[in-house]
Amino acid sequence: MAVLIVAAVLVLLVVVVVFKSIALVPQAEAAVIERLGRYSRTVSGQLTFLVPFADRIRAKVDLRERVVSFPPQPVITQDNLTLQIDSVVYFQVTSPQSAVYEISNYIAAVEQLTVTTLRNVVGGMTLEETLTSRDQINNQLRGVLDEATGRWGLRVARVELKAIDPPPSIQESMEKQMKADREKRAMILTAEGTRESQIKTAEGAKQAQILAAEGAKQSAILGAEGERQSRILRAQGERAAAYLQAQGQAKAIEKVFAAIKSGKPTPELLAYQYMQTLPMVARGDANKVWLVPSDFGKALEGFAKSFGSQGEDGVFRYEPPADDSAPVKVEDDSDVADWFDTASDPTIERAVRAAEATARQPVEGLTPTPLQRSPEPSPHQQVVAPTESAPAQQDPAQPPAYRPDDPHGRPWQPPENYRQ
Repeated sequence: MAVLIVAAVLVLLVVVVVFKSIALVPQAEAAVIERLGRYSRTVSGQLTFLVPFADRIRAKVDLRERVVSFPPQPVITQDNLTLQIDSVVYFQVTSPQSAVYEISNYIAAVEQLTVTTLRNVVGGMTLEETLTSRDQINNQLRGVLDEATGRWGLRVARVELKAIDPPPSIQESMEKQMKADREKRAMILTAEGTRESQIKTAEGAKQAQILAAEGAKQSAILGAEGERQSRILRAQGERAAAYLQAQGQAKAIEKVFAAIKSGKPTPELLAYQYMQTLPMVARGDANKVWLVPSDFGKALEGFAKSFGSQGEDGVFRYEPPADDSAPVKVEDDSDVADWFDTASDPTIERAVRAAEATARQPVEGLTPTPLQRSPEPSPHQQVVAPTESAPAQQDPAQPPAYRPDDPHGRPWQPPENYRQ
């Protein structure tokens, strides 16, 4: 029985010794081994055999990059404002032996070093510079920490400021300032928009006035040309009408006198014609009383004796004087024939075409708009349409086909002595 107990103790002792002699160090970790209390070696990612009761693992160090977030720290800026700043440090152990033997707690050391360095850097900046210079602060912190932790076997990869919290009163003031700045920018943009709108409106009004002035100018030119041509044509028509009327009156007088001469009127006929004319003479509005003279018969007798000769029967009759000369014919002047020419003046047509071409030219910088349809010409105004070639002139020697002053277009009949 005692032998079994001794054997069991020996087996247990052997197991304990074997367990103490073998150590498994995983990858990305490093084990610092001491022998009899002194540093022996550093192993990582392998199976390690230890000398029983002589070797031991002092510490295992994680070789991966670590992220440590530190609580908010009060920091005073250059303008005496207290800020709460959260920082994050990314570091990695590059020398496990130095991390174990050079410093007792490297994480606490990094935290304290970060806080002191942050206060030194931010203490030389104002609030505005602190809020807008995060990259500069991060680079300065990383440089100081990397240099200070190098002898500890650490490598600081980067340092980030997670949050910068100013006091509540400062936050409220900053919000008001931001709100004022945004309102200022909004007002500036609104003013710029109003300015641009007014400029565009003024440009449009300017172009509209230019177009209106051009249109009024061309309209005045065309109206003046049309009025001028209308007056010229109306005057020509009135001149031709007066000439024709004078010719008609001359022909009528000639016919009347020829009839009187051939009829040989007696004093009785003259008295009868005189009696028929008296009511027409007395028809005026100013004539209230008309007196017939008592010696009316004697006056007619004297008139007959003066202009007549007594015949065999004792009656006085009108005898026309003997005139052997041929009847005088009214000759038309050579420059009268063109009075009845209704063809348009080529000079006026060219002026009208030039005015219309100028009116159709667009104004620079504007989109051309379609011309409005011109109003219909008045019945007394003749509008000459522009043509490619000048119209053929009518032969002045030929009489016009229609009377210029006749609105019904009746054919014009030339006098008997026309072009003789």
